[in-house]
Amino acid sequence: MIFKAVRDGQPYPEHGYTLKQWAEIPPERVSLNQLITIKLEMALDRVLADDSTFYGDLFPHVVQWQGELYLEDGLHRALRAALQQRHQIHVRVLVLS
Repeated sequence: MIFKAVRDGQPYPEHGYTLKQWAEIPPERVSLNQLITIKLEMALDRVLADDSTFYGDLFPHVVQWQGELYLEDGLHRALRAALQQRHQIHVRVLVLS
């Protein structure tokens, strides 16, 4: 199993963080098997693209809510890491209370 679980949609409240605010959160290392994805589907071309992070943040965005880690943005990067047999990735974690 790559991820802890796969969901369709976010269970946590809307946080309203902008890309600039996300960029202020220092990245930390997280195991892929601790992450719960919030997307059921993704485009295969994004996983295989060489420039998949060219227009976005280098680090995936994770929301910690009620003790769980939800992968909000960066599913393609996390999946690519799994395909490369890496078990951990660096992410930005926003803690919601």
